[in-house]
Amino acid sequence: MEIIDLRHFTSADLRPLLEEETQAWERLLSWDYSSSADMILRYVDARILPGYAAVERGRLHGYSFFVYEGSKGVIGDLFVAEESVSNGKGSHTVENRLVTHVVETLQQSPGVHRIEAQLLVHASGVMAKPFESQGFRRFPRLFMTLPLRKDGNGGNGKNGAIKAPKGFEIRRWTEADYQIAANLITECYRAHIDSEINDQYRTSQGALRFLNNIVRFPGCGFFDNNASFIATESATGTIVGVILCSRVKADVGHITQVCILPQYRGYHLGWALMEASAHDLQRRNFTMLSLTVTEANHNAVELYKRLGFSIGRVFDAFVWEG
Repeated sequence: MEIIDLRHFTSADLRPLLEEETQAWERLLSWDYSSSADMILRYVDARILPGYAAVERGRLHGYSFFVYEGSKGVIGDLFVAEESVSNGKGSHTVENRLVTHVVETLQQSPGVHRIEAQLLVHASGVMAKPFESQGFRRFPRLFMTLPLRKDGNGGNGKNGAIKAPKGFEIRRWTEADYQIAANLITECYRAHIDSEINDQYRTSQGALRFLNNIVRFPGCGFFDNNASFIATESATGTIVGVILCSRVKADVGHITQVCILPQYRGYHLGWALMEASAHDLQRRNFTMLSLTVTEANHNAVELYKRLGFSIGRVFDAFVWEG
């Protein structure tokens, strides 16, 4: 089997593999990956997607692509056809070879000092060896889900009103919240384990890029303004918390961000924001809400469990810093 530059192929070559990957995202995560797959195919046809494909006798068995973000490389995807994993080609040998090529390319790229990867469709530990052998740190993360009941309630208070803890208010996200929310995210994740996994949390400029990625681009589903909320302090109007939600399937929502300023934790604002999102989705007949959380973030994990979330799968985030 050969590992060949992805830019030698067309969307017709890659389409069967992406169709299988789309089915895997649906099966494992209840996630409609078709919009992301379409975007990948467009980039492949434009010859602008860096990455590699595993090929044998003219057939693509797997692929991985990456992107450059300044001095950072981000591995955007890694997928190998199930048949190629299980038919005697070796225990994840194809994935290992793809990872090795991608990582070596990024580590040797001028100016790249950091590499990040999060592999949702690979169970935790499965891809640890090729990453850790090249100096990556591994952070197990949880994919958690909450079934939504159809009870017709339009909010989390009487008559569908949004209920907030005393002294606070909850309102929907607006475009005017971008910069303040970026500053809030940076403050919330200062010295937090998640800022080790995603360095965009470390600066307001990085947090703005993060917000743009989840609000304006379909990489993490389609942003759902109706299920995204801001928490403010009633007396001052200060924004103290945010929750952002995307639609990853016609009837499935996914929390892409939830955070509360450290000095305002303990007022049950996280609980109130989660309920606001869940009830809004529920009102519109969504059947499930999902999120991801770092396993070591014990307080957040316990909150989500108390809200009724259960662990659907465990996957890994990998980080290398040169």
